[in-house]
Amino acid sequence: MERINKSHPEEFILLGFADRPWLELPLFIILLLTYPMAMVGNIAIILVSTLDSRLHSPMYFFLTNLSFLDMCYTTSIVPQMLFHLGRSKKTISYLGCAVQLYFFHIMGGTECLLLAIMSFDRYVAICKPLHYTLIMNRCTCILLVATVWLGGMTYAVSEATVTLHLPLCGHNTLDHLICEIPVLIKAACGEKGSNELTLSVVCIFMLAVPLCFILASYASIGHAVFKIKSSEGRKKAFGTCSSHLIVVFFLFGPGISMYLQPPSSISRDQPKFMALFYGVVTPTLNPFIYTLRNKDVKGAWGNLVRSVFTSK
Repeated sequence: MERINKSHPEEFILLGFADRPWLELPLFIILLLTYPMAMVGNIAIILVSTLDSRLHSPMYFFLTNLSFLDMCYTTSIVPQMLFHLGRSKKTISYLGCAVQLYFFHIMGGTECLLLAIMSFDRYVAICKPLHYTLIMNRCTCILLVATVWLGGMTYAVSEATVTLHLPLCGHNTLDHLICEIPVLIKAACGEKGSNELTLSVVCIFMLAVPLCFILASYASIGHAVFKIKSSEGRKKAFGTCSSHLIVVFFLFGPGISMYLQPPSSISRDQPKFMALFYGVVTPTLNPFIYTLRNKDVKGAWGNLVRSVFTSK
């Protein structure tokens, strides 16, 4: 391990899968394919939700924000991964690591809170349909989105700043693909128990509390759906909610396994695979999950494509 005579190095070495070089080419190809898919899929969701007047509702307003978050989320790490997988020297400057740390956790924290707001939107739509337009008016939706962005930024800025001030004792090697808070805490030297405890407590509010809120919302939704006499109405309600629940599972499952345990107890390869899952796989699958299970989005996308060809 390279040592330098400073508390904070000028650059970090990201080992990634250096001990298994045979993984690098397949991973490079997978990322090269999935990144454009994620970008195109999320841009398509934003376009159809913006251009089709029938999708100008709170549900699709939140979905547009989710797609924008996913685009920023995956862009904060994938280009750097591709760059490192394509060369032998896998270094990132201290400033580059700090920027990635802030952006990655701002997007991740905001997305966790946004998914909780989306479950509340579905709860109001199904359990209080007569008051839906009154409760989920445009001002309320904008305020909710602004609040989750503020919450995500507050979490990321506070935790990342504290983490970046931890002493590294000259070590500048990170056994990871990206700069992530638990890995930096694990690499720090000296007493870091308080930092681990703080991260766990903060992540309870960013992961466990939103997840409990989502589960409580869907418990109420499930109770209300079973009261619907129309089988078509029940099918539509379940179709809308199931897409959201799949996305919640894909994000919160790996996130909880990574952040709600002390960084010192995290296994060597766990951060790498978790980062690939919630930083690459989830943003790529989200647009397809919502598109394939949502007739309104598929119809709007078909209308947009037909209008483009008709105009030509």
